[in-house]
Amino acid sequence: MERAIFEQAVREHRDMVFRVALHVTGQRQDAEDAVQEVFLRLYTRERDFETPEHLRRWLIRVTVNLCRDTLKSPWRKRRVYLEQLPEPSFHQVEQRELYREVMALPEKYRTVLDLFYYEELSTREIGEVLGIRQSAVTTRLTRAREQLKKRLKEAWRDDE
Repeated sequence: MERAIFEQAVREHRDMVFRVALHVTGQRQDAEDAVQEVFLRLYTRERDFETPEHLRRWLIRVTVNLCRDTLKSPWRKRRVYLEQLPEPSFHQVEQRELYREVMALPEKYRTVLDLFYYEELSTREIGEVLGIRQSAVTTRLTRAREQLKKRLKEAWRDDE
């Protein structure tokens, strides 16, 4: 890949790749490692992309697959504690609480929420990226929303 095209791709997509990696792994350090590995794979890729959207979807697919491989690694502890997660700064308390509750969901739910709401992929595109049926994506989104709604109601009840 040409250096100028690669540098432009990094500028345009590094935040997205990091967000996806963070939602899949739940760990800032693993997400940072994944970003480096994803862009290394992009740099060494020999084939060109048909469109900018093709590049974007390729980056998401490689990020998800790489992060899942990291989670399967035998040396990595699978348990993620919320207090270990990086907490971005938020302007409103509600945003911080929502972030915490999303990050407490299982990986398969965090990932579809991120791809649907933040990366604005359709359920069909998410299915293609994750290698699952569109109906499975819809089911995961529904279950993620239900769990999130329940968790937020409990959190708000506890605050009162």
